Amino acid sequence: MTVLLSTDGLRMRFGGVVAVDGVTLAVNEGELRCLIGPNGAGKSTFFKCLTGQYKPTGGRIFWRGRDITALDPFAVARLGVGIKTQVPSLFDGLTAMEGVVLAVRRLHGEAEARRRAVRALERLEVGDLGNRRIGLLAHGQRQLVELAMVVAPEPDLIILDEPTAGMSAEETGRAADLIRELNREHAIVVVEHDMQFIRTIAHTVTVFHQGRVLMEDSAEIVFKDPRVRDVYLGKAVA
Repeated sequence: MTVLLSTDGLRMRFGGVVAVDGVTLAVNEGELRCLIGPNGAGKSTFFKCLTGQYKPTGGRIFWRGRDITALDPFAVARLGVGIKTQVPSLFDGLTAMEGVVLAVRRLHGEAEARRRAVRALERLEVGDLGNRRIGLLAHGQRQLVELAMVVAPEPDLIILDEPTAGMSAEETGRAADLIRELNREHAIVVVEHDMQFIRTIAHTVTVFHQGRVLMEDSAEIVFKDPRVRDVYLGKAVA
């Protein structure tokens, strides 16, 4: 299998605090990888390093074998990495269609951007929101519109940070279905702490604990491991 994104000994220090401590990880083409761990485990910091929001203090990040450690977020996105942060980043004055078209215009002309925007909204089953102002949408709808903005440029890899934050149980179930559908055409990394949600979508699971990889295996094996249970219960891990 072809490795899309990988890290080698990645570290991120904030003063005396080491948030990410020597993480080595590889994501292959077509993979659905879930990064889990309790709050404070280092998941979001690792995410921000991968996407160029933080410049790591040690180690390296590679995209298809190319060192991209020093790249800014816009340059990472141009490589074919779609990024959805936990808090929706949207222009409330635009319609959903205008917002998605704008996300594609950095790569394609107007006609192609509109074609891809229509397809993305339909794939996420929110085509009926195309003419509605983003600022008037409910939280779950806003999350799906932003996901359409990520999907529309048709990236090779989609990275989702806490994609179901603030969603209802029904919306969370729908999001799980959509992620599985998107995985047919894109490699996906989901950064989450909600184990119940991860159980519904996971193939390979990487568990973070205190900035390090505690374990990495199939979802079935990970969820049976007593160390993972102890981490989520706040117990010491050997």
